[in-house]
Amino acid sequence: MKTTNLFLGGEWTAPAEGGTREILNPATGERLAVVADASAQDAEIAVGHARKAFDEGPWSRTRAQERAALLFKLADRIESRAEDLAKMETQNNGKPLRESKFDVADAAGCFRYYAGLATKPLGQTYDVGDPSITSMVVREPIGVCGQIIPWNFPLLMAAWKLAPGLAAGNCCILKAAESTPLTAISLFELMAEVGFPPGVAQLLLGPGDTVGHALAAHPAVDKVAFTGGTATGRKILQAATGNLKKVTLELGGKSPNIIFDDADFDVALDYALFGIFAGQGEVCSAGSRLLVQKSVAERFVPCLAEAARHIVVGDGMDPDTEMGPLITRAHLDRVMDYVEIGKNEGAELLTGGRKLTEGRFASGNFVSPTLFANTRPDMRIVQEEIFGPVLAIQLFEDEADAVRLANNTVYGLAGGVFTRDVAKGLRVLQRLRAGITWLNTYHPTFNEAPWGGYKQSGTGRELGTYGLDAYLETKQININLNPQRLGWYRNI
Repeated sequence: MKTTNLFLGGEWTAPAEGGTREILNPATGERLAVVADASAQDAEIAVGHARKAFDEGPWSRTRAQERAALLFKLADRIESRAEDLAKMETQNNGKPLRESKFDVADAAGCFRYYAGLATKPLGQTYDVGDPSITSMVVREPIGVCGQIIPWNFPLLMAAWKLAPGLAAGNCCILKAAESTPLTAISLFELMAEVGFPPGVAQLLLGPGDTVGHALAAHPAVDKVAFTGGTATGRKILQAATGNLKKVTLELGGKSPNIIFDDADFDVALDYALFGIFAGQGEVCSAGSRLLVQKSVAERFVPCLAEAARHIVVGDGMDPDTEMGPLITRAHLDRVMDYVEIGKNEGAELLTGGRKLTEGRFASGNFVSPTLFANTRPDMRIVQEEIFGPVLAIQLFEDEADAVRLANNTVYGLAGGVFTRDVAKGLRVLQRLRAGITWLNTYHPTFNEAPWGGYKQSGTGRELGTYGLDAYLETKQININLNPQRLGWYRNI
């Protein structure tokens, strides 16, 4: 790493209180870097720089073409460093390298998408019935935006936040996850090279309960965007009430993946595995509840368990690896606690549920792909987000039963349906209380389409035009083209 510091006011700056943090490879336990650990004082400094850049600097008044040009250049720089960034992501996060390569490409695509969107028409004009009045609506940047991202998609989540925020003309302060900051640091190195003005984009590292909270609560921050767990999202929302700042929350999920008996068997089997074990299950939209129609379950479930046993677990840098380690030892312990909870609640452990600790697994945070059957809707492993490679299988009778079970959680982020009957599939998707749905596929995400959930899976949307809207204020302007005395008051 060229630097381990914070990026504040256009400069790489040591933290005010001198804190540092070791960054470890979750597959090997080796130290990758020592980075700055910020405090609330550093957040205060960042907000000051951002406030000045927005209120006094040129950024919010730059032409959309200028902002777009910088974002296009940044996308090009990311692509030029794609191989290095993907390797860094895998070493820091643990996911297989092939997944990290997709993430880097998507990050570049996200910056490029919003660069293009920045110059597209915004606003409206109205015929208000008075020929002397011209009425219009314009869209303006919100101001200073605090953006707090998780550790499961470090570079991609940074792009999801920064790209629309900067395209809209805001000044952004990104708080990277404390355990996976390395690609965010590299991203800000590229942003410095591209030439974003000082204070427009800044990077804070460190714990969420201090640095993240400071951004959410700060009266000079106009918006906060957070991706992470629902419990933390509630704290962010509460902290933001001080100045009623705008809030976008993308939170947890316990998403259903529904397999009807008329689905293509092999396709459904493949996606049932991919839905939960991609990214080690450390994915908010993971298909962590598999709903299988009873008429096909006797064949489908044993085949699924057998396939899960053959998933290759290992270091994400190994090209044969299909599922990497969990992010930290503490998170591994949390996932294993849920395995024990499932057993104690009476669920049947079909496969997995073991820490992998011998040989090449000895120094990492590895767990075997885990499947539970004979679950009940009230079980914690069915209702609570585990955020790991643990799948709870539920059986259903018919279409109505599938919908009832699918909607029976406090979450509503995502859901999938597998059936050859497209009409039936669409009926079910329309009845799912979820923000992102798929038919005969699972997990594809597009920069052009909105991302976000119902119920306790969050508020607001990211990506697409909705993601740009989330960083814009709406202003009404009325112009009198023929000003004359009103004559409202007789004595004037």
